[in-house]
Amino acid sequence: MVRLEHANLVVADIEPTLNFILAAFPNWSVRGRGEMSWNGKPRNWLHVGDDDYYLTLNDGGDGNNRDLSGHSNGLAHLGFVVDDVDAIVSRLEAKGFEIDVKGADHPHRNTVYFRDPAGFQFEFMQYLSDRAEERNSYA
Repeated sequence: MVRLEHANLVVADIEPTLNFILAAFPNWSVRGRGEMSWNGKPRNWLHVGDDDYYLTLNDGGDGNNRDLSGHSNGLAHLGFVVDDVDAIVSRLEAKGFEIDVKGADHPHRNTVYFRDPAGFQFEFMQYLSDRAEERNSYA
């Protein structure tokens, strides 16, 4: 078995991104947190998720995240399969977050993208079919 367990993100300030994640996923919680030194610089970290999957957030990041409208190397977005994309949109908009990109119309999936306060883009995708050939259709 192979599965992606977590992604590790560096941000200037943990709390705004944590608030975004918890608004999107109210069933997630902070699994643990602490302090460490990374290449001589102190920073705080935390794991937010469920028993199986999580995101690591580290503070003390320098500079800006990559320009998502540009062509720089780096992370484009994190994608999450969800049961109810409309519920996530409602929760995030209620907290003041705006849709960044509405996914293309597709008969078997609904997709929406948001940016968190650190500039990371999150994709939320709801599949409308149990058939892999329909979910994964790119026609």
